[in-house]
Amino acid sequence: MNTPDPHLEGLTVYLVGGAVRDALLGWPVGDRDWVVVGATADAMRARGFRPVGRDFPVFLHPETHEEYALARTERKQGHGYTGFEIHASPDVTLEADLARRDFTLNAMAESADGELVDPYGGRADLDARRLRHVSPAFVEDPLRVLRAARFLARYRGLGFEIAPDTFALMRELSTTGEIGHLVAERVWVETQKALGEFDPAAYFATLDACAALPVLMPELATADLAAACARMAEVLEPQPIGLWRWARLGEHLAAEAQESLNARLKVPNDYREAMRLAGHSRTLRLELGDTRDAAAIMAWLDAIDAWRRPERLAPLIALIAHDDGKLADDLALASRLAAQVLPKSLLDEGFRGPALGQELAQRREATIAEALGTA
Repeated sequence: MNTPDPHLEGLTVYLVGGAVRDALLGWPVGDRDWVVVGATADAMRARGFRPVGRDFPVFLHPETHEEYALARTERKQGHGYTGFEIHASPDVTLEADLARRDFTLNAMAESADGELVDPYGGRADLDARRLRHVSPAFVEDPLRVLRAARFLARYRGLGFEIAPDTFALMRELSTTGEIGHLVAERVWVETQKALGEFDPAAYFATLDACAALPVLMPELATADLAAACARMAEVLEPQPIGLWRWARLGEHLAAEAQESLNARLKVPNDYREAMRLAGHSRTLRLELGDTRDAAAIMAWLDAIDAWRRPERLAPLIALIAHDDGKLADDLALASRLAAQVLPKSLLDEGFRGPALGQELAQRREATIAEALGTA
């Protein structure tokens, strides 16, 4: 922050939010956000800053492209994540800007000379490993319920807990129905981020405990949640880890429940498909047990379209390996050998049309049976 920047000359600028929090934690610092106190939108534009949106007082630095926001206050006008009236002017203080933030550990700032500005006790809560709301205005934004759960997914391993009074407000937002006003896209953004955190199970368990999960993801709010979260938490590979954790979380759901869950949250197609394929793989594992039915394995390979999409095999076998390493090894061997039975060799033998497909399937199944000793 001490490097002279002609674009910032004469401005009162503070580093705020997550960058301050994570630096104090000794955590890797990602994006940096800045607050400018005492300036106007015209002054920012005159310095070359580019506004983000039309009515929102956030600007991109002309060189670093980091976000610089005018100090502002917000007042709730409607339901859900939107519906806020924003007031940004030179008379808004840093303390007033920080007061609108969700948690005390996000309501700290650092001045240009490195001084910590902490009007709401964020450092004390950080040291106490406590996630606590800044003010009663917490209840104006139901998205903060999901953010609390996501921060716990990130930091629970460091000993963090949600303060009881904050948890009470989270439950209030859930039970009064305010949580139901969140749009699907915002719910999924927070959920997708949580899936990549160190302890994603904490996210879903927290939402369930504060009564938000039955509203947002009722398919998951069952007696199977703890077991599903435990399975999900095992997934460290393959990549992308969030996609396969989502697949693992919902692999036990019936096809209809998977579809309704993914449709409600407007989940991207690759996440939906991964969950569907994981469901097929779980069914195979349960069906086979200690047996090795070549016909069932062939049906699974057909169901996941392994012949045209062989890249699907490795991640699905990796999921199966969490529960049954021997089966995973057998499936890897069987699929590899079966894939070596190619249509071209059968064409050379004179097979055509439907007969070609039937013979190909039979020989692949026979190859699997021989490889696994069930022929």
